[in-house]
Amino acid sequence: MDIAGRDRLQVRIEHRALLVVAGLPGAGKSTLLRNVVATAPITVLDTDQIRARLRALFPPGMPYAWYRPLVHLLQTLRLVLTAVRATGPLVVHDPATGGATRAAFVALGMLTGRTRHLLWIDCTVAEALAGQHQRGRVLLGWSFSRHARNAPRIRDRLLTGKAPRGWAAATATGRADARHGLRIVVAAPGGVPGGGRHPAVHRSERR
Repeated sequence: MDIAGRDRLQVRIEHRALLVVAGLPGAGKSTLLRNVVATAPITVLDTDQIRARLRALFPPGMPYAWYRPLVHLLQTLRLVLTAVRATGPLVVHDPATGGATRAAFVALGMLTGRTRHLLWIDCTVAEALAGQHQRGRVLLGWSFSRHARNAPRIRDRLLTGKAPRGWAAATATGRADARHGLRIVVAAPGGVPGGGRHPAVHRSERR
């Protein structure tokens, strides 16, 4: 994965790739994925898509913590189905702070023939908490503490230029850079980077 960003971050991936946009909750993953363009059709899976659909179904004012497990269950199900069915690149939103989660992505990529790429949005714990308050959705203390404990291990590895085992490439970028959006350059099936510009397909949960 090659990143070259003036304003918008630029990432180069293969035609059949799995790109995981990771980082602490509140780092700016959803902000980045709301402003994605690509040189070929891609599919973007963000938990915010499912959360918005469920919020419209539930009574107004229901705390997100009450249905958060359902959001993540549905996200996991559609991730597996999309990884199998989609022909082009798949871009996924997930904190991926834990080794078990990253290993699950590696296994999914291997089983579905997708090259694995990790894009880590780096920020401090204070910045992540501020981002959660700004978006109006704050994680429970124990949940965020778990992410905060796990994050330094993967962060330190990425900052030394080492990709985790099973990943073709991994890159860290700053939270400020993520605000400008992402441009994905997708190689053609034969390996030649594609041209043109295509909007990202943000897959919604269908019922």
